[in-house]
Amino acid sequence: MGHTMREVAKRAGVSPATVSRVLNKTRYISVETQRRVLEVVRQLKYFKNVHARRLATGRSDLFGLVISEIANPYFPEVIRGFQAAAWDRGFDVILCNTQYDQARTKSILRKLIESDVRGVAVMTSSIDKATASELIDAGIGVVFCNVGPAGKLVSTISIDYQRGIEQAIEHIVGLGHRRAAVIAGPGDNRTAITIKDALVAGLKKRNLNPFPVINSNYRVDAGASAVRAMLSTTDKPTAIFCGSDLIALGAMSALEEAGAGIPEDISVIGIDDISFAFLARPPLTTIRVPRERVGTTAFEALDRMLKLKRRKGADYYLETELVVRRSTATAR
Repeated sequence: MGHTMREVAKRAGVSPATVSRVLNKTRYISVETQRRVLEVVRQLKYFKNVHARRLATGRSDLFGLVISEIANPYFPEVIRGFQAAAWDRGFDVILCNTQYDQARTKSILRKLIESDVRGVAVMTSSIDKATASELIDAGIGVVFCNVGPAGKLVSTISIDYQRGIEQAIEHIVGLGHRRAAVIAGPGDNRTAITIKDALVAGLKKRNLNPFPVINSNYRVDAGASAVRAMLSTTDKPTAIFCGSDLIALGAMSALEEAGAGIPEDISVIGIDDISFAFLARPPLTTIRVPRERVGTTAFEALDRMLKLKRRKGADYYLETELVVRRSTATAR
């Protein structure tokens, strides 16, 4: 039979409340007291009973994190940032993966409500405020990415893609490129639309009328298919802007298959700066999104909002920046 918190407290010479504070990191406890309590916890192999704590306090230790696709290398750093921030404060995380499926999404939101989570970070563009209204109606705080404005029980994180996109366009113009194409993300994805609109408007502003502009999904094979279609045209671009690094990696693969040199014949630019971007051959020039900070900020936004009496959310802004590698060069 497992030991109780009272037994831990008695052996460590402290109160049960002090043991709780050490384990849940809810208040400052002296280093010596922490060391003594944790040593007893180790000796007794004590595990805190989260269900008992929930019954005693009436509050859950859980936060939800909703992403669209666990296989997408965009998300691991978001997950790491969110989970680390939650664990540092003594909370646990339920990770949910929608797979862009509406029925699955509704089931996930219902499960989070049933699990009595304190707050939910919705880090996928496939869920909007209307879809997540059940969470808000249940009194659960929500933080969205690239959805505004903030309000009661709603905080938002806005990623400034515009800054990195402007840097990327200036970079390409400075290299002498005059024909550019855009392979954007899905046409029904709000982040993909934001990025595409910013790319098209920025290129037109510099008199680089983008052609073609193609929508695709966030998968490698979609980028490859888009490039194959481009290469069948007579007026081929000398630079390709991609709506994600995965799309860019697919585009580079198709260009290599077709015998086109990167960047000698065509320069390629991605967005996100996933780990594979640096490992690509040649390494990919891309617009860096601070994804771990997105995750950390998402938890901090929820934590701060839920500590406020009125549960009023706030708006948070994160910048992007261009990372120049070897997939871009002077136009022929």
